[in-house]
Amino acid sequence: MSYIKAEDVLPRDIIEIIQKYIDGQNIYIPKKSDTRTKWGERTDTLSVLSARNNDIYAEYRNGSDVKSLAEKYFLSEKSIQRIIYQAKTKSKS
Repeated sequence: MSYIKAEDVLPRDIIEIIQKYIDGQNIYIPKKSDTRTKWGERTDTLSVLSARNNDIYAEYRNGSDVKSLAEKYFLSEKSIQRIIYQAKTKSKS
């Protein structure tokens, strides 16, 4: 995250109002809710994880056990179980 000087973007009277509440400290101003992006929307991470999870479920259906899948994909057995459960639930709907 980069910082922007308040003097470069805000009118002087707004800066003075903010200084009444927080003087000389950093403050985070969140994005408006309608401009926020969901996790993974700016990268291909969601599609990569989705493909990985599909592979895990396919291997499970073809006979691989949870322990070997956990070792192969460097995940905990609990994570593999969660991925399998979600895939089963998704395929039912």
